[in-house]
Amino acid sequence: MADETPVFQIQRMYLKDLSLEQPNSPQILLEQAQPQVDINLGMAADTVADGIFEVTVTATVTTKVKDKVLFLVEAKQAGIFEIRHVPQEQMQGIISIVCPQMIYPYLRAIVSDVCTRAGFPPILLTEVNFQAMFEAQQQQQAAAQGGNGSGIITSAN
Repeated sequence: MADETPVFQIQRMYLKDLSLEQPNSPQILLEQAQPQVDINLGMAADTVADGIFEVTVTATVTTKVKDKVLFLVEAKQAGIFEIRHVPQEQMQGIISIVCPQMIYPYLRAIVSDVCTRAGFPPILLTEVNFQAMFEAQQQQQAAAQGGNGSGIITSAN
């Protein structure tokens, strides 16, 4: 009989995509107004091979002065995880909660570092409760699908 011991391993963590834009520099740098910061987070998971998953967490930070963009940072941190012999009902939670929790600290550090290197104060992304996000998403899916909210979340971002 084959070994059915559950397996959860990080294969690799890596920065998948990073961009910084300052479309209105240098003129906007002379503005004295307080900038507005808008932060959007996203998460996606894709099956790479049997039992191998890529999970990505994306942060998009848009900073504006009045109606002009001061700077825009988009960072996508990813991880490749081996997940085998885990009950199907637990897979979505692992992929949507555990994996992003492991990736997110790297993403926070990258965003802060890029802002600082671009000559701005660091943007410190707040802690995220991925379990609460997952549960809210499950409720939305259940409402949209008439109560059937099962399956692994995948996206091709």
